[in-house]
Amino acid sequence: MKVIGINGSPRKKGNTAKLVEKALEGAESWGAESEIIHLYNLNYKGCKSCFACKLKDGESYGTCATHDDLTPVLQRIKEADALILASPIYLGTVTGEMRSFLERLVFPYLVYDKEGSTLFPRRIPIRFIYTMGVTEEVLKNIGYLECFKITENLVERIIGESESLLVTDTYQFDDYSKYVSSRFDPEEKLKRYQEIFPQDCEMAFKMGVRLGEK
Repeated sequence: MKVIGINGSPRKKGNTAKLVEKALEGAESWGAESEIIHLYNLNYKGCKSCFACKLKDGESYGTCATHDDLTPVLQRIKEADALILASPIYLGTVTGEMRSFLERLVFPYLVYDKEGSTLFPRRIPIRFIYTMGVTEEVLKNIGYLECFKITENLVERIIGESESLLVTDTYQFDDYSKYVSSRFDPEEKLKRYQEIFPQDCEMAFKMGVRLGEK
């Protein structure tokens, strides 16, 4: 079994990356082979709407025709058995790099027919991990869940069933006094990071375990 984890954060050792690693460790506990890919290491752009992936009898039908650092990653995902997508939330949605990645991943497999067909070769499980500085209460009040569900529903239709983990009220700075951040209580943030984030990591690990069980 091959599981690929995608880190959509610019930080390779931040909250999001740690959660991806934990989820992959969970899958590895069942003997899975794993790989983590840091999107910010790659040079690529989102879909450029060339429609080569939709061209009848075209060389790139069902495949993104753009060739860049993302090309081999998309090929490895096509051959993988499970996929973990993780991103911090910026302005209510995933990072620009993750969004561009999703455009390149999903759109070539989406068929413009009445049945809403998919060209992805088989159904594989997808796991979403979101990290954000807002509390769970704020998350619900400002409509983040609805935004997440739009993407999740599309990915489920094209690639496979999904599950998500929401990690809220994250610890963002090592020293809050250096930043304009009076909205937050640094001591409470640190306490939550020390007490709750390990529980979030354990949930990510169990998410990976469930992938292995499948």
